[in-house]
Order: sequence, then C-alpha cells, then structure tokens
Amino acid sequence: MDEVTPLLPRQSTSQIKNSGLYLATFAAVLGNFNSGYSLVYPSPVLPYFQSPDTDPRLRMNTEQAAWFGSIYSLGAAAGGLGAILLNDMIGRKLSIMMSALPTTLGYMLMGGAINLSMLQVGRFLTGVAAGMTAASIPVYISEISHQKVRGALGSCPQITAVIGALALYALGLVVPWRWLAVAGEVPAVLMVVLLAFMPSSPRRLLSMGRQQHAERVLRWLRGNQYDVQTELLAIQHSIDTQPKITWSQLGTPTYYKPILISVGMRFLQQMTGITPILVYLEPIFKKSNVPLPPRYDAAIVGLVRLGSIAVAAFLMDKAGRKALLYTSSMLMFLSSLTLTMVSHTTPCPPGPAPPNHTAPDYTSHNDFGSTFMSNAQTAGSVLPIICTVVFIFGYAMGWGPITWLLMSEVLPLAARGKASGVCVTISWLTAFGLTHGFTHLVDTYGLYAPYLLFTVVCVVSLLFNAVCIPETRKRSLEEIENYFRTGRTFTINQSS
Repeated sequence: MDEVTPLLPRQSTSQIKNSGLYLATFAAVLGNFNSGYSLVYPSPVLPYFQSPDTDPRLRMNTEQAAWFGSIYSLGAAAGGLGAILLNDMIGRKLSIMMSALPTTLGYMLMGGAINLSMLQVGRFLTGVAAGMTAASIPVYISEISHQKVRGALGSCPQITAVIGALALYALGLVVPWRWLAVAGEVPAVLMVVLLAFMPSSPRRLLSMGRQQHAERVLRWLRGNQYDVQTELLAIQHSIDTQPKITWSQLGTPTYYKPILISVGMRFLQQMTGITPILVYLEPIFKKSNVPLPPRYDAAIVGLVRLGSIAVAAFLMDKAGRKALLYTSSMLMFLSSLTLTMVSHTTPCPPGPAPPNHTAPDYTSHNDFGSTFMSNAQTAGSVLPIICTVVFIFGYAMGWGPITWLLMSEVLPLAARGKASGVCVTISWLTAFGLTHGFTHLVDTYGLYAPYLLFTVVCVVSLLFNAVCIPETRKRSLEEIENYFRTGRTFTINQSS
C-alpha cells in the first residue's frame, strides 16, 4: 500500500520578513566569491609565467601550465569528497567556514611562491576550498529558504562566483600576480566572521533533536510575525519518515533517479567547456588574434557573465527551470558551432599578381579590394569575442546557476549531504580532465577540436533537459521528493 504523507501546507508569505535570510545567504555565498576568484586566477597570470622574461624558477612550459590550470579542479574534487563527511558530521554552516583554512593557506603559498611547487600546491588548496563550498553552500541555502524565494536565492552562489571572477579580471588589469593572491584572502576572512553569527539549518537542528533551537532559528529567518510551527512540523515529519539509507534502497527510483539526474547535470555542465574557457580565457583570445588586448576582452566577458546571471536570477521563478535550460543550451550550441567553424577556417591571403605593364590602371579597384579584405578580417577577428560572450551569456543564464539549484532541490533529503558531495566530486574530476587536456588539444589540433566537442555536448544537454529533468518551480522540497517516490506527481495529499 502506498505511503500517505501529509501535505506540506502552503502558508501565506505576506508575513515573512526575509532580512535575516538574506543576511545568512550573503555570508554563505562569500565562499562562492572566493571560488569564482580562484577558478580564473590563471587567466591573467599564465601569460606572465610563460613569458621568457619570467624568473626561471617560476617559468612554465605547456605541461606545467596545463597542471597549473587543471590542478584546481583536482583539489575541488578532493574538497567535494571531504564535504561528504563534513556535511553530516558538523553541518553545512561549519563546513563552509572550514573552507577558509585551505583558501588562506593556498593564497599564502601562491603569493609568496619562489618555485613552481609552491604555486601548484597553493592552487590545489584553493581548489579544495572550492569543492567544500560547492557541496555545502547550495544545500545550506535551500534548507534555510522558503519556496517563494528559493529559486532566486539558489542562483546567488553562481552570481557571487561570477562577481568573484569579474573582480579577478578587473584587478588583473592593474595588480601584480602576487598581490592578486593576497587579495583573495580577504573574502575568506570576512566569510568566517559573518558566518560565526549566522544560524545553522533548521532541518539539521531538528534532526539533532534541538526543537527549541530550531524554532528560534526559523523565527529569526522568517520574522516574528510568521507562524513557524507549521513549517517546523512539516520539516520534522520529513525527517521522521526518512530512514537510514542502505545500498539496497539506492536501487529504488526515490533515490537513484534524482541522484543520476544530479550527476548527469553536473557532468554535462562541465563538459560544455565552461571551466577551460574561463581558466584560459586570455590565452584563448591571444590565439584568436582578437583586436583588443586579451585582458580587456576577459573583463568584458566577465561583465556580460554577471549581467546574464542577474537575468537568470530574475527569471528563475517566473520562466521556470526547464525553459531557461532550453534557452541556455541553444545559445551555447549556436556560439560553439560558430567558434568551431571560425577556428577551423583559416583564410589564405591572395598572393601577389605578376606585373602587367600593358594592362590598364586598376589601382582604385585594388584599393577597394584591399579595404574589403581588411574589413572582413577585422570582422572575423571580432567574431570570437562575440561568440564567446554569447556562450558565456547562455551558460550563465541556464546551465550555470540552475544546475546548482536543481541539485539542491531534487536530491533526496536523507541523502542530500553525501549525494551532493558525490555530484561535486564527479563534476570537478570532469573539469580536471577537460581543463588538463584542453591545452594539449589546442597545441595539437588548434581551437577547432575542443570547440567541436563542446558543440556536441550542447546537443546532448538539450536532449537531457527534454527527457530527464523535471520542472521544480514553485514546488516544496517535500513535493519534489514525492515526485520521485511516486514517479508521476508532485502532489502529496490534498487533505488539510
């Protein structure tokens, strides 16, 4: 007989005060600011490390540069594995706070580096911190939010990561690479100070049997005029009906379907190529012969990325998750396809014509032809910037923030801590392999090969969204779980 679960009441949100919720979210997502900042750190500094004028102890060849760009993802995978244990042992909030330790150590090593080993170890440690926050922050935000604002707040981790990357690009225009590392320590310290005064997740407090503390926390998050008892009862019921997960239970649709969807989303998110594009943005623009200096192009892309993620946050709870994912996949497909064709087609300049002293004077026509060819080449050199901007825009309004949000929404409540760690680990291992191989692919085949791969993945992402991903807009976490339990409906029970 099917299990009957009481309906989670939809309370009026008119009496909710979100000031405490917003403050707690801001404190948490400072960890994502650091992740975005540290992810793109190689973009402005790699040209210096590969320059012949660099200190020989810090100079990098192709293989060393590939490791410097990709070892961050390997560290993030390790951090995701650590978060599997930390999320359930010490809670989401303390896991986020602990990420400040590898962040600070990593930046200290890079800022004071006198050899390549210090740079690589420092880069690895900042990746560990990114993996820890990636597995903890979305879950923390989803558990302290109510369903009316969960979509918008769920995009905040991606927004602050984008702001962190933009801050790195902007500082990279004027600040030496060592001071870029020093500046990265500031948000980590601020995050720890603010989070020390923020509450733990009410869901975690109830799971520990601390009902009174959970009630105080929920009232702080929702305001004194909000009836917290109804929500507390719904959360407590959800916890009480969640048994300890066994390996045999993982074979039931309630667990394996949302876990596979989350893993698939995180895998495809990385396979679109976003990490190597962001990490090697300036070197990519340098190879593309764009007219502006690559560091300015990178800053422009950062601004566009910030604008697009703001659009996604606005539309998240209006247009729906699936509609944004469709739009995102199509924009990325069109831009990556264009980049594939542009990078594969190399125009051959016409050779000099033999002199003909008897022919009439066509100087004016030749001048016109030269001008036309020059304009065509200029347009072609601008096209990589335009396509990259469109690609980043498409990613940042769909597959960037929505993947994080959906992961925190669809994962089973009883397995959320461990499952989110597994998803993040798989995601960063994928990013490591792709980022490390990107440099070698470009050196061997040019930009054409990776762009072609990203184009194919965008098509797969479009199909995956159509077939596998449910629409979770305006659904509570309990209703989403009921969808996977029954396999057919979000509705739990219409009785009051």
